Amino acid sequence: MLYRASRVVRPLSRSFRPITRPTTSILRPQVRYASQADVEDPEMNGGYYNPPPIKRQHRDPYANWWDKQERRNFNEPVHEDNDILGVFSTEDYSHFTPAWGAVLFGTFVGSVLVLLGVVYQFYPDKPTTPRTFPGGLERELGGPHTVTAPKDEDEA
Repeated sequence: MLYRASRVVRPLSRSFRPITRPTTSILRPQVRYASQADVEDPEMNGGYYNPPPIKRQHRDPYANWWDKQERRNFNEPVHEDNDILGVFSTEDYSHFTPAWGAVLFGTFVGSVLVLLGVVYQFYPDKPTTPRTFPGGLERELGGPHTVTAPKDEDEA
C-alpha cells in the first residue's frame, strides 16, 4: 500500500508559491577578510600548540615516518589548517620560478618565430616550372578569344 503522505492532494496555487527562507543571522555565511588572515589571537584554540605551517609535501618522503602516507609521526601535533597543509591538498608547484618560466616561454616563442622566418625565406614561389604546349592548346581550351596557355616560342 502507498503511504498516506504520498497521496496528499494540495491546491495548485500552493505549488507555485516561492519558498521563502528566514533571513536570520544563522543562515548568513561567515565572511573572512584578508586583513583577518594573519591576526595572532592567542588562546582561541584552547591552549593547543599549533605547529609551524609547513606543507607535508615538502617533508622528506624517505624519512622514517610513523605514518608514511601523511609523512607524520605518532603523537605529533596537527596544525589547525591540516586540510590545506596535508599531502592530499592541492600540490604546491615549486619546480620553476616565474622568471625562469618566462625565459622558457620566451625561448619557445623565439624558436617558433625563427623557424617561421627560415621557412618564409626558403619557401619557393612556384613549386614547378610551367608546362608548355605546341600551339598553345588554343583550340582545345575553347577558341581564339580565350586565355591561352604559354607557347614554346614564348619561353625564349
